[in-house]
Amino acid sequence: MKTLHPVSLPSGLYLVSTPIGNLRDMTLRALDVLTAVDTIICEDTRVTAKLLQAHGIPNKPLLVLNDHSENKGRAAILSRLANGESMALVSDAGTPLVSDPGYKLVRDAQDLGIMVTSLPGANAPLTALQLSGLPSDAFCFIGFLPSKSVARKKEWQRWAHSPATLLAFETAPRLLDSLIDMRDVLGDRDAAVVREITKMFEESRRGKISELIAHYTAGGAPKGEIVLVVSGAPDHVEMDDAAIDAMITSALDSMRVKDAAAFVAEQTGRPKKEIYERALIVSKQGRDE
Repeated sequence: MKTLHPVSLPSGLYLVSTPIGNLRDMTLRALDVLTAVDTIICEDTRVTAKLLQAHGIPNKPLLVLNDHSENKGRAAILSRLANGESMALVSDAGTPLVSDPGYKLVRDAQDLGIMVTSLPGANAPLTALQLSGLPSDAFCFIGFLPSKSVARKKEWQRWAHSPATLLAFETAPRLLDSLIDMRDVLGDRDAAVVREITKMFEESRRGKISELIAHYTAGGAPKGEIVLVVSGAPDHVEMDDAAIDAMITSALDSMRVKDAAAFVAEQTGRPKKEIYERALIVSKQGRDE
């Protein structure tokens, strides 16, 4: 194990990335800072204590900052920082502030003239993008997907026109339903399911969304933490009439007929008038059922 040599740190807030699986994925600088700071701000003291113990870092005062305590605890933390303390902000896994609380603390600290710096390190979305085999020149991370189908479809519709590769967190039990919603809204694009990153059973499975649906329908839901990656919107999507009607039906879950028709026409390159007429028929069929 590395022998830690405490360093003298200027007062301020240090954003420290932590491993997303393999506990060895810590930078030397991160270990130095966690050893030297006065206090560590974390989501779960048990998780952070385990990390410190694994790397031989002496016991540190730990403060909890999570979704429930962020507003309440922020003022006290800012006061201590303003009085000259050095503090590290860590998440349970990965890069702080990425789908985790903390941005308000960073913003307020900077507004008060407190030094804030970041120590880069492990990050699940970026690692999944690397492993997906999909274009990485432009990408958007959209966070955790909603648990309900209608809300998930609405979220994908928000991003449906983006040419960038899209990344999102999903849970294993919801993966199959989520893939079906993704296909219904986005069409049958190239995608990847990347799971258990940096762990023993790390896997990146790539193919058309329909192929991934077939795989997980046959084999069942995988275990572990999952990042979904899907290619950006093409110039237009060639689809048969049945697929067009399925896309219209999905769009009608959250849009009026006119808006749904405009959305599907833009996605597929089909004439707006044609899609509007089909949308009227699909909408009427839905009401009659």
